[in-house]
Amino acid sequence: MKNLMNQLNEQKLKVDFDSYDFSVKEIINMVSEDIINIAPEYQRQFRWDEKRQSVLVESIFLGIPIPNLFMATNADGTWEVIDGVQRISTIVHFAGDEKALAKVGLNAPLTITGLEKLSTLNGLTFHELPNSIKLNFILKPLKITTLSDKSDLNVRFDLFERLNTGGIRLSDQEIRSCIFRGPFNDFLKEMAQKEEFNKVVKLPKEKENDGTPEELVLRFFAYLHNYQNFEHSVVGFLNDFMKNASIKFDYEYNRNLFMAVFSELAVALPNGITRRLKTTPFNLFEAVSVGAALAYKKNGKIVTDGIEEWIQSSELKTLTSGATNSNPKVRRRIEYCLSKFEGK
Repeated sequence: MKNLMNQLNEQKLKVDFDSYDFSVKEIINMVSEDIINIAPEYQRQFRWDEKRQSVLVESIFLGIPIPNLFMATNADGTWEVIDGVQRISTIVHFAGDEKALAKVGLNAPLTITGLEKLSTLNGLTFHELPNSIKLNFILKPLKITTLSDKSDLNVRFDLFERLNTGGIRLSDQEIRSCIFRGPFNDFLKEMAQKEEFNKVVKLPKEKENDGTPEELVLRFFAYLHNYQNFEHSVVGFLNDFMKNASIKFDYEYNRNLFMAVFSELAVALPNGITRRLKTTPFNLFEAVSVGAALAYKKNGKIVTDGIEEWIQSSELKTLTSGATNSNPKVRRRIEYCLSKFEGK
């Protein structure tokens, strides 16, 4: 029990919250003025249809309690949405001006539809309502809980993951993109768009726009620079690397290395890093791409003779199948590919 109490106290020190009551009008203004930020990764997830949005508007009119909105405080004092993108976007969609609408990726106001209790609202927009009804809506209070910028970034990732419950869940990489905004995040997106990379990486259609390409680029650099220190948690390993790379990273060197490696692989593997399924397994991608990069760093070249045969070898299949996320297996599969790319 003592260990449990120590662990509880240690984790509590990493979390710092504040709570506020803001009116609907204040929240819309904060979105408009970029005090509340809904990152592009979240804007893509605004999936509530007009009926569901209308029901939320009705609930606010009726004074039905709305779940707390959760935000994370950035170093510059702005707030990043953790949980509540659907509710905030709906509020802006209904009562926001053109500037606020643009901030959440919308260009026209919400027309209320499908209501039963307040059926007289159906077919109307906010701007068609009497002033007294408008005031009734925009002065309604909503509760906001904010996570302080003093909180540990891994805690912030954990809370994004736990609280990201509205609509379609964000992928781990989309959450990282919200938390670790800046040059390194932009760099991952840039590399994920490169033709050479996309010739090598084959993804299902649904994975092409959910942050998976950017995560594979992140995996490439994380394992390239730190695979020997991998333990067992891929999520934690990638979070730590992205956190550190956001502070210090040699962009010119790594861009050149990335382009050299994937240019060679695109020629050597016209079908991409694939096996029978025709899509790219993550473990195989890490082994092949990082092994190639290590060989290039060491020798200034990559030997690709016989690559399509040894990628199918039983030894590499064993190293990239089953319970593969252990330090010994990570090291062995990367170093197996390294030796092949050195011509051994």
